[in-house]
Amino acid sequence: MTPLSPPHISSGRQTRIAALFDVDNTLLPGEASEVRFFRFLWKRGLVGWREVRDSIGWVLRSAPPVSLHPLRERKLYLAGKTAADVRALAEEFCRSDLFPRVSRQGLSCMDDHRRAGHHIVMVTGSLDFLIAPLATLLEVPTLLAARLEQQQHHFTGRVCAPLPYGPGKRELITQLTQDSGIDLAQSFAYGDSPGDVELLAMVGHPLVVNPIRGMGRIAQRNGWPTTTWT
Repeated sequence: MTPLSPPHISSGRQTRIAALFDVDNTLLPGEASEVRFFRFLWKRGLVGWREVRDSIGWVLRSAPPVSLHPLRERKLYLAGKTAADVRALAEEFCRSDLFPRVSRQGLSCMDDHRRAGHHIVMVTGSLDFLIAPLATLLEVPTLLAARLEQQQHHFTGRVCAPLPYGPGKRELITQLTQDSGIDLAQSFAYGDSPGDVELLAMVGHPLVVNPIRGMGRIAQRNGWPTTTWT
């Protein structure tokens, strides 16, 4: 299935229609942005084996131990780091590594929505300061992303609630809908994984992109179309 073309996307100028885009493995196909950012910081000497050990220890102490969800809730590799330093490196990383990787099909789809007058939103469990420069470069007006707690200008490693993953995405979109008057029944959503099921189920036009972790089967059960973006 190819990206939706303008005839399939009706104008949103009369009603408030949104286009909600997941980021990792959707707009940015392949490896997660934070995994790449960790390697970037490693090369700069800002993180090392201590951060790896702390993160693995946190996963093993959490339940269930086979889940990586604890890493979504705690970013221990950034605990104690100066927020201003990390943010500056994140912007450099975004421009050099993330922006060139944006899917061409995703960009085309986003442009279709923009021409139709739809409100474009990026919603991601990745960190706000990591994705915000990308949203700026793509001229996306609204970003819903994970926010890290700060104390005395340093990150604690704790992610502020709600985490934009699963039910957290639903909570944030519900609030956005109430604030902006968006009609979800006419809106569009794009996501790749089980963490996007809540998001996709909220809209009238869901599309599963680059399905992973059983998302193909979930899409089939729900009658959602699937596609591949590269």
